[in-house]
Amino acid sequence: MEFSVKSGSPEKQRSACIVVGVFEPRRLTAVAEQLDEISEGYISNLLRRGDLEGKAGQMLLLHHVPNVLSERVLLVGCGKERELDERQYKQIIAKTIKTLNETGSMEAVCFLTELHVKGRDTYWKVRQAVEATQDSLYTFLQLKTKKGEPRRPLRKIVLNVPTRRELTVGERAIEHGLAISKGASLTKDVANMPPNICNPAYLWEQAQSLAANYESVTAEVVDEAKMAELGMNSYLAVGRGSENESLMSIIHHQGGPADQAPIVLVGKGLTFDSGGISIKPGAGMDEMKYDMGGAAGVLGTMQTVAELNLPVNIIGVLAGCENMPDGKAYRPGDILTTMSGQTVEVLNTDAEGRLVLCDALTYVERFEPELVIDVATLTGACIVALGSHATGLMSTHNPLAHELLNASEQSSDRAWRLPIWDEYQDQLDSPFADFTNLGGREAGSITAGCFLSRFTKKYNWAHMDIAGTAWRSGKNKGATGRPVPMLSQFLMNRAGVKLED
Repeated sequence: MEFSVKSGSPEKQRSACIVVGVFEPRRLTAVAEQLDEISEGYISNLLRRGDLEGKAGQMLLLHHVPNVLSERVLLVGCGKERELDERQYKQIIAKTIKTLNETGSMEAVCFLTELHVKGRDTYWKVRQAVEATQDSLYTFLQLKTKKGEPRRPLRKIVLNVPTRRELTVGERAIEHGLAISKGASLTKDVANMPPNICNPAYLWEQAQSLAANYESVTAEVVDEAKMAELGMNSYLAVGRGSENESLMSIIHHQGGPADQAPIVLVGKGLTFDSGGISIKPGAGMDEMKYDMGGAAGVLGTMQTVAELNLPVNIIGVLAGCENMPDGKAYRPGDILTTMSGQTVEVLNTDAEGRLVLCDALTYVERFEPELVIDVATLTGACIVALGSHATGLMSTHNPLAHELLNASEQSSDRAWRLPIWDEYQDQLDSPFADFTNLGGREAGSITAGCFLSRFTKKYNWAHMDIAGTAWRSGKNKGATGRPVPMLSQFLMNRAGVKLED
């Protein structure tokens, strides 16, 4: 999809389609009024006859509107003007793009970016329009024999801004939106890939591909032999029941000076999670291919970082592993000695992500990081607590937590902070080891965060539980690309990315 930004009046646009908004009840936006005026009341007459009420998401496609140069005019219902918020704006854009894609219009000029959205500026509206467009057009057709794509798909969209002064900001918003969308698409592609293709070796191939495509990126891998040498017994135990070798892929983006302490992102990469000996119920187990959503999110974020060539040093770790039941699989009751030297009593082999992450979090100490963020589809309890709308955020460092929450608001990729107070740590007590890998039913997401916190004493750390946000279930099953927008925004803020030259 090709995007550009423009500042112009609607009557001068010669395009396959021009997109303007209508508020409830049948009230034209300023741009729609201009078109109505030059068409001598053609649009307002249609509205009076009841063709469109203006409810959010309603669409009315008009052909050959009198005196209008564009072949088509798409009227888009925007709901009540005072109630137009960011959620509704993104939904309207997505519905508009899907409609345009089915009309045969291969290009369009969109004036919806001029709508007033509470608390949001032109940069946000243009960038979100780009991201919502790319998200709504995303398909995973790699493994279908019949692709079923539209005959004349939308190829080019011009986003209008109110004044020429805002063209630079609009162009920057498109650049950022495209880079974030590219990362989110990679995340979706890798996460949607079936587990017979996407295994730890496949994650390593993706890391190598990134290194081959960007000068700032290099990649290395830690295999099982190296893990054994390093004492990563916890990580190794989880993968022991699988035919697929556990591999930890490490992606370096060198954007800052050589002596600059890096920001490290660690992604849980369970390419399939059967639950191991504590096997999961069969219903919905196919979705456990998404248990590598954290690694996919880190990979996509590294793609965005490389695309924008951010002037900071960032390391992405994809902790690839597969949890399967087998004669060699680890068991409930086993006691594992982690890379840190701490011992863990295994109460449930389905609480495996933390056993992989704890060794990865110890491994990254060698990079002397400025901070570490781990990203994981860690607990079903997070879905119970927050549903599918917000990522669960935990941190032992308040400034870092606030930075991430700020980035989540800026990017509209929401997160909500959960406490990890010392009182919760007691739920991990074990009579036989330093602690257990399970804290019981109560506060399951928090006790998982408490577990990880015991391996992060040497740096500032945050944990993101994306169990509810990494993918959708049901008829429209598929990866969401989150938390690429939020992490990318956080890193752009850290890099001091400017919106204007």
